[in-house]
Amino acid sequence: MKTYNPQPVDTSGIELSPALLELTERIAANVHEVWSAGRIANGWQYGATRDDARKLHPCLVPYDELSESEKEYDRNTAMETLKVIQTLGFEVKRKI
Repeated sequence: MKTYNPQPVDTSGIELSPALLELTERIAANVHEVWSAGRIANGWQYGATRDDARKLHPCLVPYDELSESEKEYDRNTAMETLKVIQTLGFEVKRKI
């Protein structure tokens, strides 16, 4: 078996602006919506306990109803995405 050694882009030097920190929460909620839509499209339904065989998952609820630990997972994904965009030399700007 081949050993996998993850090597994410180093984003430790990036500090997000207050505006991008606000955007993080919106992206996190959308990440959850995209994940949920994919699960539902594949036949998954809400279940109080995860059951892969029956395709039941307790996180198939609106983002606002997730536990803080589940929200934190999505927030981290959003935050790291914004940081890697900046690390790679791109900018995120709001159109007004």
